Amino acid sequence: MLLKLVIIFLFIIIFFNLRNFLKLTRKQKVLRAKKLTAFNKKNLNNWMKLTKKERYYLSKQDSFNYMDRRKILLDEIRKEYKKISSENSKRNINKN
Repeated sequence: MLLKLVIIFLFIIIFFNLRNFLKLTRKQKVLRAKKLTAFNKKNLNNWMKLTKKERYYLSKQDSFNYMDRRKILLDEIRKEYKKISSENSKRNINKN
């Protein structure tokens, strides 16, 4: 009796894991198949055909990409500012 319960329990666990795995792979295939590179007038219809979750996911990815580019640009600006300010301070010291 106990052996039968253990076997049934194992089958249930395997079934749920397999179902979750198949759901995950299906979602990834859909997102890869409908991936848009840019949002413009030409692909507006394609964008509107996406589901709400897919549009949210693409918007989130765009947001992360924008934040990364912004961080890089800010670092470059800070480095340039430090370089310019150090040159100006050296000039002021030499003038005195």
